[in-house]
Amino acid sequence: MEELAINGGKPVRETKIYYGHQYIDQADVEAVSRVLVSEALTCGPKITELEEKLCSITGAKYAVAVSNGTAALHIACLAAGIGEGDEVITTPITFAASANCACYCGGKPVFADIDPKTYNIDPVEVEKKVTEHTKAVVAVDFTGQAVQLDELFSVCHKNGLLLIEDAAHSIGTKYKGRPIGSIADMTTFSFHPVKTVTGGEGGAVLTNSRELYEKLLLYRTHGITKNVSMMQNEIDGPWYYEMLDLGFNYRITDIQAALIISQLDKLSAFGRRRKEIVEKYNEAFREIPELFVQEEIPESDTIRHLYILRIRPEKLSVDRAGFFRAMEAENVCCNVHYIPVYFMPYYEKLGYQRGICPEAEKLYQEEMSLPLYYSLTDEDVDSVIHAVKKVVSAYRK
Repeated sequence: MEELAINGGKPVRETKIYYGHQYIDQADVEAVSRVLVSEALTCGPKITELEEKLCSITGAKYAVAVSNGTAALHIACLAAGIGEGDEVITTPITFAASANCACYCGGKPVFADIDPKTYNIDPVEVEKKVTEHTKAVVAVDFTGQAVQLDELFSVCHKNGLLLIEDAAHSIGTKYKGRPIGSIADMTTFSFHPVKTVTGGEGGAVLTNSRELYEKLLLYRTHGITKNVSMMQNEIDGPWYYEMLDLGFNYRITDIQAALIISQLDKLSAFGRRRKEIVEKYNEAFREIPELFVQEEIPESDTIRHLYILRIRPEKLSVDRAGFFRAMEAENVCCNVHYIPVYFMPYYEKLGYQRGICPEAEKLYQEEMSLPLYYSLTDEDVDSVIHAVKKVVSAYRK
């Protein structure tokens, strides 16, 4: 048996490898450079080009590009009419923004538990949480796997709710052959550097509803319009605009848009490589009794943003924290996605208590995210697998 690096042994690799990393090539650099010497750095033609490209890729009718994924969720909730006293059901296994977006509007996040095999929000648990105050569901495609959209739509339609799909992880994923972005009432994307496609920052909301689209446009830019057909007062001249609602400055720059457009040209290649790595991991870990491999619903053709390694603590002489530290000593640096949102002190102050989503809390105690990104070499992947097997072997009961 190999001695663990944490106990003085030799690590499986000499250099550290991290769970996520962007891939930028010369085409990306040139795309940004062209904007930098152009007339428009923001509010220019690249915004429209990006929105049109997102619609082309996903099949959605409308796209509104914004400054980041959190801004996308915020204006989606605003367009959904979330206000004081309204409830929005979401998952606790997500980044805080998926719940915060309801709070920004004066609403209340309500957490529904996850499916213990897929880790996505469980539609049965969602239905249990519906009350007369519920107005929307924010369903997160955790790791990139599509949520059970048919079942969630059934719950939403029966109760008059809007379905907002938080697809920050899932650009490129398809559900029953349809690209994510074209299905839910609104779908939000994120272009943070660890995501499949990046703009440094950036986000978007996609919808097939003209009514929602017009609201999203207003909320992105201070509630201001230059659309004559929407104006309520006499027009003074060609410079005239009106503020129709209280919006925000959530504009994305042409610099970011140009990078995202260039990145989208590589989406197929990014997706293929991520699938290859996931399959290598699954093959390596599927038969190891001390590990649990995330299951995937047959409806989802998934481009993974994250690969979750879940341990079975009852079969090991170490907990997740010890396993995590042992992996880091092998120079394979993992992360954890996510601490349940309602564990956060802010939510505790609002009265949320632990124990409300037991499957989510159990997952949190047992999981970590392994390195997964386009530029991982086969040698990198082999070293990750080696590290996992080495740690499991050392701590096997």
